[in-house]
Amino acid sequence: MKRILFLSALLFLIQDLQAQESCACCTEQHQQFDFWVGDWNVYDTLGNLIGENTIEKLVAECVLSEHWRGGSGGVGRSYNYYNLADSTWNQVWIDGSGSNLVLKGKLIRGNMVLQSELLPGQKIDWYRNRIIWTPNRDGSLTQLWEILNKEDVVISQAFKGIYKKK
Repeated sequence: MKRILFLSALLFLIQDLQAQESCACCTEQHQQFDFWVGDWNVYDTLGNLIGENTIEKLVAECVLSEHWRGGSGGVGRSYNYYNLADSTWNQVWIDGSGSNLVLKGKLIRGNMVLQSELLPGQKIDWYRNRIIWTPNRDGSLTQLWEILNKEDVVISQAFKGIYKKK
């Protein structure tokens, strides 16, 4: 009887470990950006529809995949992931014109804040991109893309979109 209990306990332990291994990205940190997951219509601040965005989880819950379709025909994709090595969120964005953007950051007071490294500019010597995703009380989401100078002062706003679930 003790042998059966021991084997049952061992089997339970092995199944529990396998379940944990089968979803390595089902941690609290990996779920911090889940508020962005969904099928969205995106509006400007005046309420005009400017595009659609689909965010889904892929690769065993380890990647957030973004598929942007702008109202004027522009398209883009991003891949977002939590990096355990440095405890940061990372995004690689590529659009239909071949432009790309690489961002890194963290969840700060409920907002996802990602920014680029300093980049050489044309109008100023150095700048960085910062994008902030803020969940709103009504279930919508605001995405704000700002351009900062090398002193991290906001010098312009590149985009502000209000996401509403379809």
